[in-house]
This record gives sequence, C-alpha cells and structure tokens, in this order.
Amino acid sequence: MRPKRRRLALVVAAMVTLGVAAALVLSAFEDNLVFFNSPSDVVEKRLPPETRFRLGGLVEENSVTKEADGLTTRFRVTDMKHTVNVRYTGMLPDLFREGQGVVTDGRLGPDGVFVASQVLAKHDENYMPPEVADALKKSGHWLPDGQKAKP
Repeated sequence: MRPKRRRLALVVAAMVTLGVAAALVLSAFEDNLVFFNSPSDVVEKRLPPETRFRLGGLVEENSVTKEADGLTTRFRVTDMKHTVNVRYTGMLPDLFREGQGVVTDGRLGPDGVFVASQVLAKHDENYMPPEVADALKKSGHWLPDGQKAKP
C-alpha cells in the first residue's frame, strides 16, 4: 500500500472511531437527561405515564399527609395555576414544608400521581430553585424576598 493511501485509511479509521465515540457519548447523555416541568407543563403537555422528569413548584398548604407505613408521604405541588399530586416513599429533607419551593425527581404514574424517587427542598430562607422561580414568574405568582405565595 502506498504511503498516501495508508494515510488516507488511517484518517478514515480515525474519523469513524471518533464518530462512534461521539454517538456513544450522546446516547449516554440522552439516557440521563431529566427535564424540569411545572404542574402547568404537566397538565398542558399531557405527558405520557412512566416518563421520567423533574416536577417543581410550591408544596401546597394543607396537602402533606403521611400514610400508615410512616415512610410514604403524599402532597401536592402547585404553580398556583395547576396542581399535581405527588407520592414519595423515604425520608424527606429537613427543610421540606408546606408553602416552600420543592423539586421532585420521578415518574408520572398511570393514575396521574407523580411517584417521586427524590425530593429536593430549598436550603435556606431566601433560596428557591431557579426552575421553580422561573415557573412562578411565568405564571404571574412570583413573590420576591422569600414571601410565601397566597393561593
């Protein structure tokens, strides 16, 4: 094989290898991407059951209930326009409470209840996850300076 053809074959092999590596990386990213949705997004988009995503909003006042097993908690997440029922089994963060911002990670069940695998709560009195703040601003229910939203 001539040196010119050998170089061409080497460049083509390198490009194919690079293409396969890029395809594998993009495939791995696609499997791990989790999109954020507000309750209004969930209602308006009519997301299919078993779709994994993050749900964020405010924990609705007087909506938190514990089941008999002591580990399962039911509550509602709202953006003041729509509300989604959530079920979570496990220990809730210490800062989880009604009227506060929350982001939950999980899947929408066939019954329309969001089954959370993880619950993230704000870490101090003035912080709200940016996604939740943006969703509240978009819905017109944003209250600055850490004020609680009024239904």
